[in-house]
Amino acid sequence: MDTISVLVVDDSALMRNLITRMIEQSPDMKVVGKAMNGDFALQKIPILKPDIIILDLEMPKMNGLEFLEARRKQGIDVPVIILSSIARKGAKVTMDALAMGAADFVTKPSGSISTDIHVVADQVQALIRAYGGKYARSIGKTIPDPPVGNAETQAGYREAPPAEHISTEKPAPPRTPAADSPAAPPPRQLNRAVEAPRGLEPLQPGTLPKQIDLIVIGISTGGPNALRKMFAAISRDLPVPIVVVQHMPAGFTYEFAKSLDRICPLVVKEAEDGEDLKPGHIYIAPGDTHVQVHAPGSPGGSGASGASDDDPGATGSSRSMGTIRLNREAPENGHRPSADVLFRSAAKQFGNRCLAVIMTGMGRDGAREIGTLYANGAATIGQDPGSCVVYGMPKVAYDAGYLYQQVPLSHMADTIAAITADPQSLA
Repeated sequence: MDTISVLVVDDSALMRNLITRMIEQSPDMKVVGKAMNGDFALQKIPILKPDIIILDLEMPKMNGLEFLEARRKQGIDVPVIILSSIARKGAKVTMDALAMGAADFVTKPSGSISTDIHVVADQVQALIRAYGGKYARSIGKTIPDPPVGNAETQAGYREAPPAEHISTEKPAPPRTPAADSPAAPPPRQLNRAVEAPRGLEPLQPGTLPKQIDLIVIGISTGGPNALRKMFAAISRDLPVPIVVVQHMPAGFTYEFAKSLDRICPLVVKEAEDGEDLKPGHIYIAPGDTHVQVHAPGSPGGSGASGASDDDPGATGSSRSMGTIRLNREAPENGHRPSADVLFRSAAKQFGNRCLAVIMTGMGRDGAREIGTLYANGAATIGQDPGSCVVYGMPKVAYDAGYLYQQVPLSHMADTIAAITADPQSLA
């Protein structure tokens, strides 16, 4: 069995040594080199041939963003994990790094005796297995797939990026589904599982809706770059709101939503408690906060800001289609926000008038309650194994028989638009 080779790039000798100790606690990965800035890293890459790079952003001579730009120009496709500071400024620069091709990020530990060292170590190892392992397998190394059935660490949440730079300009022209992309593949109907995974019950599908009023998405490892690709291609004319649970630490989701808004034809924002769900809007669950949805007219479901469904003047993006509620209740499946919390509220409040999507990520979050939506008759789809960084969350839902289709990431935006227009197409 081969090991995953890692290059650590940080101007702090203490941090380089600390990260190295974290990595080499695990026998399946090894630090093959260290560099004190991006310039030295570029010189070492062709010699050391790492499977993954752990990169600081603030360094002399060549900082992290400058390294990512040079990496792009040189066509280097080795995935990069960012070491990020927790401050708001660090969050913004981290999102810039993701836009420039970084795969993921982890927040720096605060010191060699900090109580968060073991948490960061688990996060670093999980991300190395997800991204570095996938890259190593792509070049012929014998590396096992990362585990998918257990709850993941809070850091596991993104997809390896393409080599090319992703524009941060918000698209101007309207886009209709599939207007500038290959035709989506035919729906892949799934065989219902003989035995559901442990802890999940076999369920029968309910009656599919004639109308979709809400789209809910659960996503984790591989998520931010997957969402960047998907939302850049989403239809400008999508007539319903989208609510997303992306596993991400507190302090980063505001900047993440802003970075998505720059490339998406719809409005993307961090969700706020009590605000209305509106067509043409995408709401990102805040880090460390559960998000729930309430249907119009339900207790807790009357938004304060937007027009109600009974208002004849409520049209287009001003029309309220429900309300968002946030809470800080206990984590579920090891996560806050949790996709299961969002999916459960969608099933209770919207019944079968939902499209639920479960995408790349380790663990099981979302798999149980997407089954509740499926049994209620909601439309349910998952990301296919070939385009997932970690085929975990969608695999558990797939194995339980809770999904109608699996869809490659490249066709997810068009599939969402098609199902929203005609949910009966899944029958």
